[in-house]
Amino acid sequence: MIPGSASLCPARLGPIFSARPWGARTLAPLFPEKSNLAEPLGEAWMTGVECRFASGPFAGQKLGDVWNSLPSAWTGTKISAADGPFPLLIKFIFAEEKLSVQVHPDDEYAARHEQAAGGRGKTEMWYAIHARPGAEVLAGLKPSVTPELFKRAIADGSAEDCLQHVPVRAGEAIFVPAGTAHTIGAGLVLCEIQEYSDLTYRVFDYNRRDAQGRTRELHIEKALQVIRFGEQCGGKIVPARIVRGDANETFFVACRFFAAEKWEFAERAALATCPEHFELLIILEGRGSIQWGGESVEYAPAQTWLLPAALGEYQLTPRESTSALRAYVPVPFDGFARKLAAGGVSEPELSRLVYP
Repeated sequence: MIPGSASLCPARLGPIFSARPWGARTLAPLFPEKSNLAEPLGEAWMTGVECRFASGPFAGQKLGDVWNSLPSAWTGTKISAADGPFPLLIKFIFAEEKLSVQVHPDDEYAARHEQAAGGRGKTEMWYAIHARPGAEVLAGLKPSVTPELFKRAIADGSAEDCLQHVPVRAGEAIFVPAGTAHTIGAGLVLCEIQEYSDLTYRVFDYNRRDAQGRTRELHIEKALQVIRFGEQCGGKIVPARIVRGDANETFFVACRFFAAEKWEFAERAALATCPEHFELLIILEGRGSIQWGGESVEYAPAQTWLLPAALGEYQLTPRESTSALRAYVPVPFDGFARKLAAGGVSEPELSRLVYP
């Protein structure tokens, strides 16, 4: 049973952790309880369909089960649970070693070839929470790389040499559209905002083997079908920043699948949801309270909150300086640029941030 509109409130989701050969043996300070681990953990899924609500009217239930029954007061007037599974996947990624060289398909390819895996492609964005000195990602092929050259590089183990190196510092963000060959380097903790899909085509995994001597599966033929050769798009984002009273707002990127922004504040910040779409609030650092309609809940680092579309005005009142990401599906997308322009984002900045 789904409670009525009187029960609208921020609802926190609990994480699910996944082991990865390139992961870390401590996830502190985001998850201090995950230290001195017996095996490396690489990902914390914050909005997986198996994630359970930790607060609110759905406490104890799985997101995937709840989503199918949510009314528009929660999903938004332009987003319907009948249109498919939950649309956004939020992850924390802990890369102690390099990830595989890989690529994700777009929606069209996934719909034709990957229905068993959900039929949805994967465009994503990474926000760097922590970066060791010299950390980098590799995103996009160099201009001279052809399919034939890349195939030879995969065979001789030099696929990484075909990719563009992008140095990364904490606070920076990278946009990775579907079809972009990429890998994440060592020494990075990232928040990943993406289409809800787990489709990954690996082309090179640095010859890693598990305890039984097995290598992970590669998907070279599929990868070559979906990789973007020639002119690349995406890469490091040059964001737009706006000061709103005591809060700093940073716009990172908007595409048809998601929009992402960051808020930083040491005093109370007044915000509001949009009736057309739900939003996700991802706390990166700081503690305080979320207040709405005379009620409040406490927030803390490494928490992800689902805010119903019809929640309306709410406030974030920090006890410590706070930074948080907001992610949402920008619908209707045709009017999104106008909304940003009305908020003070200039035309040149819009051309960098909005991907039609």
